[in-house]
Amino acid sequence: MLPSSKVMLSDHETSKLRETNSLSISRVFRKVFLDDWTLKLTALIITLALWFGVTGLSTPVTKRFSIPLIPSIATNVEIINTPREEVDIVVSGDKRKVDQLSRSDLVAALDLRDVAPGDWVISLSPETVDVTLPQGVKLVEVQPSRIPINLEAVEERDIDVKVVLSGTLPPGSEVYSANPLPAKIRVRGPASFVRTLENVETDPVDLAGRDKDFTARQVPVGVSNRKASVLNTVVDVVFRIGEKRIERTFLVPLSGFALTPGMEQKTALLTIYGPRTVVQAAEPTDFRIEPAPPEGGQPRVVLPPELENIAEVRKVIFR
Repeated sequence: MLPSSKVMLSDHETSKLRETNSLSISRVFRKVFLDDWTLKLTALIITLALWFGVTGLSTPVTKRFSIPLIPSIATNVEIINTPREEVDIVVSGDKRKVDQLSRSDLVAALDLRDVAPGDWVISLSPETVDVTLPQGVKLVEVQPSRIPINLEAVEERDIDVKVVLSGTLPPGSEVYSANPLPAKIRVRGPASFVRTLENVETDPVDLAGRDKDFTARQVPVGVSNRKASVLNTVVDVVFRIGEKRIERTFLVPLSGFALTPGMEQKTALLTIYGPRTVVQAAEPTDFRIEPAPPEGGQPRVVLPPELENIAEVRKVIFR
């Protein structure tokens, strides 16, 4: 009969084997848990903290804000209607980052630079509205979802400046002229407004106590339409001020004066408009009328030196 293949250990050998296994397990336990235990405990705490930070404290949350809506448009168009100034948005993401968001830090940007003039209904969504948000926070909703926009082409024109006056001159005085420099300024704005604009007005210029010529410097100019603007915001205004003017008619004698062949005019009635004192002191003989030049034209009235540049001829009738 063949001997058995099994190895039979004595009780003493079995005891030694168990003791050896026990020592090995003990060494492993000590190496894993007891050797450098402070360093391993620190690593465990850091690992747990990171785990809680990632899983426990960053639970996604949503929050609603009302923020300004800022449309960007092309330089050659203007928004005519009154667009919505604010929209409501809903954001979602890391709770800590969402809680740190402030309304004052958020703006909804709407890009309309490629939109042509006309009446449009624009869609508002996370795809069409741009809101700068921190990483880990996203835009999920915009309300309202649609807004009307009326875009109109922009034009520029040179418009007359109208001088606005205030205050009262001294008795017996009047404004002869108020000439703005420049006389026209360029206005830029929606075509429908610029095409109907007749003039642009200055701020009122105070004439109280003024009795002689003067120049008002850097007088502001503007337009009432807030969609339009002036390229020159100020003008100078040159004032001529003097004695109140009156009209007076003079019968001026003529000698050998013919307007038509064979018909000689004897007199001319001149109506002169000028300062009261000087006009009242003038005599008919102070005026001279020169015949029209041979090449054609009108007879010319020559004023006396004291009326030059301050009076005008209103009417001439030959008799």
